[in-house]
Amino acid sequence: MVSVTSARRRSVSTVVNLVLAAIALAFLAPLLWLVTAAFDADAPLAAQLPAALTLDNFGQVLDWETSVRPLWNGLLMSGGAALISVVAAVLCAYPLSRYQLRFRRPFLYVVLFASGLPMTAVMVPVYSMFVRLELIDSMFGTTLFLAATSLPIAIWMTKNFMDGVPIELEEAAWVDGASAMQALRAVVLPLIVPGMAVVAIFTFITAWGNFFVPFVLLLDPAKQPASVGVFTFFGQGGLIAYGQLAAYSILYTAPAIALYLIVGRTLGGAFNLAGAIKH
Repeated sequence: MVSVTSARRRSVSTVVNLVLAAIALAFLAPLLWLVTAAFDADAPLAAQLPAALTLDNFGQVLDWETSVRPLWNGLLMSGGAALISVVAAVLCAYPLSRYQLRFRRPFLYVVLFASGLPMTAVMVPVYSMFVRLELIDSMFGTTLFLAATSLPIAIWMTKNFMDGVPIELEEAAWVDGASAMQALRAVVLPLIVPGMAVVAIFTFITAWGNFFVPFVLLLDPAKQPASVGVFTFFGQGGLIAYGQLAAYSILYTAPAIALYLIVGRTLGGAFNLAGAIKH
């Protein structure tokens, strides 16, 4: 009986590994084309090893107007959206986590519903509102809206992280005369730094990859981020510079990958509440 159960587990494990391998290949195939096409002077649509490695594609896209300025605009808007979203999520999640508010559950349901709204369903009224507020073609207004689109899920994530902080730590601070905001700043925030980093990364990546919002709200090409800049490589009549598009795409993904590596190396990605409470 034991041998039959062991055989079934091995067969199930084999099937799971094969499925995971197939999914991994489905994701790796476009990346393989991206890498090979970026170093191929005559890059086709299909993935193939270049006849001769070249950096000409990077040389053609590495200039201020084509790549540097859009990347800088994207960093400003995505970084600003992440900062605004983290601050707002912390201030909103703290009372939801610590106090028994009368309308807490309905509010959380509204937040959850807002996180599922499709962007295309709200862009028409948002565009009308931006016109009335004279925020069209404003990088600051676009940054605020990018932060607002990520705020619902940021509130949920931040509240879950705060729920993991023992209330006894704050009670000790309150006994010493600290206010609620002082306890939040001195006790809770240092313990949820990894969680805040997760929220910041999520907001940054969401804003960094958002094409539709800046494409609609920003009219001046000089203000558009790199996510919109990718569109310029798709020429008229189906003529596409595949090599330059691949090189630009690698430059476009570099900040997001660097952010993951820096935050992962700095914070370690884990909480450490061990020993916070002495039983």
